[in-house]
Formats: sequence, structure tokens, C-alpha cells
Amino acid sequence: MQYIKYLGTDPATNIATDSWLLYNLKPDKPVFSLWQDAPSVIVGRNQNTFAEINQDLIDEKGIKVVRRMSGGGAVYHDLGNICFTFFVPLPSSGQVNFKQFVQPMYDALRSLGIEAEISGRNDLVVDGKKISGNAQRYANGYLMHHGTLLWDVDVDTMVRVLNVADEKFISKAAKSVRARVGNIKDYAPADLTIEAFIDKLTYYLSDEGKDGELKLSDEQIAGIKTWRAEKFDNWDWNYGASPEFSFSNHQKFTAGSIDVQANVVAGLITDINFVGDFLALDDWRVIKDQFIGQPFEATTIFEILERNKEPRYFGEISNQELAAMFTAADSDNA
Repeated sequence: MQYIKYLGTDPATNIATDSWLLYNLKPDKPVFSLWQDAPSVIVGRNQNTFAEINQDLIDEKGIKVVRRMSGGGAVYHDLGNICFTFFVPLPSSGQVNFKQFVQPMYDALRSLGIEAEISGRNDLVVDGKKISGNAQRYANGYLMHHGTLLWDVDVDTMVRVLNVADEKFISKAAKSVRARVGNIKDYAPADLTIEAFIDKLTYYLSDEGKDGELKLSDEQIAGIKTWRAEKFDNWDWNYGASPEFSFSNHQKFTAGSIDVQANVVAGLITDINFVGDFLALDDWRVIKDQFIGQPFEATTIFEILERNKEPRYFGEISNQELAAMFTAADSDNA
């Protein structure tokens, strides 16, 4: 197979590249790419982003959140993770077979002395531990099969950024994840670096280099960058495309307890309510309309609260405390 070099480690660009190539490359034969993302969370097409991530930690660490076109669950990427994508001409979606496209990665790993096994429909394992997950998308006669290879991923960060979890459970969760997933580095020759590993995979999958690189044209690169700007680097897609959901959270502060409740459609607040024994100096409903139609995110909530500091609609509960409640709670898909 020929291989394509992606444009760097920016996750929005790489997810845009995956999608643009699926719809526009139209290769006569299968092609592949091996690529890496800077720290990021890649959310499945049908997922509720708000329910899948720990937004506080993502903001703290500057981690990018991008929604992909394929289904499946949210995954964490960093530079200890290798992503792979196959683009395959396929006349019918009925011909899609996960194992058919997991097999080349299995064969490549085996050729490097890594004792991988295929588990279930679409996972690769070593020593019983999952080292790879896969997803697919079919469009207009072409299949995009993509997945990850865990070389030396930061498991602690992976656990903490996926889902909203109480910090007291982080250690236990990380231990559980380590028991189920493995890093390929632990099973590879000691002197094998991730760069050399990628080179060896590329060499194997391209028929020992005989098939060579399929270079993207300037026009193709421009198309990818346009898709990135118009879709994959936008809040409307990465957050707003979440399914309709309801949200609630309860906190008890020194200044009183409060429950926040919201309904969210297309990432925008359609209804909101604050209930509790806080000592308000005026009815918060005076400013309720300012929340409606706004993005469901803590920074937006904080900005609205800051614009309405007086009178004290929520007593001595600070705006920072109140806004933070919109990043740690329960949500249910409608």
C-alpha cells in the first residue's frame, strides 16, 4: 500500500484530514497513514461531549477536544499514541469486515516480534491487554478504517480527562485501566523508539517501501485546511453536535446549598434553573433570559454572572463556584 503523510500533530487538522480524504481522495487501491496527535480527546460522532470529558482538567492542561466522523467512544491521544488510517475502495458497505482491516496491523506487529493477538471483532491485545481500538466510516464507495496503537500513552491523564470523575477515585480507576490496557513499548525490544517503530510499520505496510508515498497536492492540503477551519476546529461541531440532554448538579457551600438544572439542545441552553437555600438579595430569574441560547460551558456562565454581580442573586456563593458547577455533574441524554 502507498502511504500518506499527515500535516503534523494538530488533532483538528488530523481529524479533518481523515474525513476529507474519505470523501475526496478516491484512491484506486487501499492507502494508509500513520500519524500522531498532540494531547487531545477525540469524541465519537454520536456522543455527548459534555458527558464524556472532564472539562476542568482539559482547560487546565490545554487539551484539544475534537469530534470525529466515525462512531464509537471517546479516546485520549497523546504523542505516546500512534494513530493509523486505511482508505479502502469498497463497492458496498455490506462488505465491511473489521477483522480484514485489523489483520494488517496484526501482521505488522508480529513482524516486529510483538506477540499481538486479535481479540473479538476489532481489538488487538498483547499478553491479554488491549493495545489498539478501531472504528470505521463508509461513504460513497470508500471505507475509512482508523484506530490507535498505544505505544507509551499517559494512562493517568487518559483516565482523568475521560469522563467526570471524583479525584478520590482516580487512583483506583488508573489501576483498573492499567490492568486492561497495555503499552506496546513494554513488549517491544528495549532499544526500539517510537520513531523507529513508526518507520518499521510504514516499511512493512508499504511492501518493504516498494509502494512509496502518495503525496498530497497543494490543492488537497488547502481542502483539508478548509474543512478544519469550517468544521473540526469549531465549538458547534465538537460540542454543539452533542445530542439533546438534561443536566443537574448539587453543591453545598458555606453560603448555602444550590442545585443547578439545565436543558441543552445543540450545545445551547434552552432552559435553566437554580434551586437552593442560598440567601439571594434579588430573584435570579431577572437574568434568566441571558442564559437562554448561550453555549453550555462554564466560561460562558461565568461571563453572564460577572455581568450581573449586583445585586447578589446567589448570595455569598461566588461566581467562580457557581460556574464551576457546570463542569462536574450528571447528565442524561433526552
